[in-house]
Amino acid sequence: MRHRLWNGLLELLAPPACAACDGAIEARAWVFCAACEPLIDRIAASSLHDGDACVFGGPLRDAIHRLKYRGQSELAWGLAQWLIEPAQALIGKVDVVTAVPLHARRLRERGYNQSLLLARPVAQALELPLARRLLVRVRGASAQVGRGRAARRQALAGSFAAAPAARGKRVLVIDDVRTTGATLDEARRALHEAAAVYTLALARADAMDPDAQMF
Repeated sequence: MRHRLWNGLLELLAPPACAACDGAIEARAWVFCAACEPLIDRIAASSLHDGDACVFGGPLRDAIHRLKYRGQSELAWGLAQWLIEPAQALIGKVDVVTAVPLHARRLRERGYNQSLLLARPVAQALELPLARRLLVRVRGASAQVGRGRAARRQALAGSFAAAPAARGKRVLVIDDVRTTGATLDEARRALHEAAAVYTLALARADAMDPDAQMF
């Protein structure tokens, strides 16, 4: 009840705007206007262990950029709604939800971990605990712009460590964008003592797409 009242107050003070074009939208539950939302392409489930909700591009690309690089953390809840449907296919198969972590330096710069903000509504929808520090980034990676899968994999090797609490758990790892897949592959490697590891990204990008390189 308190959450609904707070959202209603926010809408009175600042009517919600589309996360891509700033046009008017009817409700906060979804972050795109009637013109932008049809331009987002959902991805049909193809792999139970590695899922992606939507195709990276268009309005979704713009919204993720705002979330990730322009400090608009309030977009995370609405964007996370696109993750919930594919995540529901994992009901009964997962014990805990976590997110790809940021290095402490990057976290200080940004002020929040966008993947963790996306993971929170997913955990709530699945009625599962959200483990904020099940994965820890133990070292930063060098810039990934222009790198292919093999180069990204090499740069990310050893970047993550898993907490002992992951042992024997069935884990769902959430990320914002899957480009080459190297980041989520490294997260899975770090969780080698887990009983099972599933990954789910909000958007899947073409590794050759120059717009995706900064993500």
